[in-house]
Amino acid sequence: MAETIDSLSIALFGELLMADQLARSRLAKALPKGMELSHFAVLNHLAGSGAEKTPAQLARAFHVTRGAMTNTLNRLEWAGYVHVRPDWEDARRKFVSITPAGRRARDAAIDSIAPILGEVVQAVGPERVRAVLPVLRELRIRLEREE
Repeated sequence: MAETIDSLSIALFGELLMADQLARSRLAKALPKGMELSHFAVLNHLAGSGAEKTPAQLARAFHVTRGAMTNTLNRLEWAGYVHVRPDWEDARRKFVSITPAGRRARDAAIDSIAPILGEVVQAVGPERVRAVLPVLRELRIRLEREE
């Protein structure tokens, strides 16, 4: 029986969604106590960018509402992981940066999840993972364009 584009699409996205759910579940259990995946993602993004970001920029980067990002940033600020400051030129806007404590928390999270991720990559095979990355990246880019 010939495989249709629809059935291929359903199979592909079914696998992606299940892999996402399983990865999130495993990683969430491995993160340091009190840290959520959304916290880690924001800290990792800020650490990687090396620049201040506005809450709106972060919300767009993570494809979440401003309210959801504000909630995450409030929790990170309360924990001392980010610093939120006003824009000196426009008091309506704020800037967010990672603190030294936030960098340490992000590094601790990476230390706790890296073995899990490495184990999966090793089991699947580094060459196979390298081969699929461009396809996954293109899927992500095309889906981002659709928003």
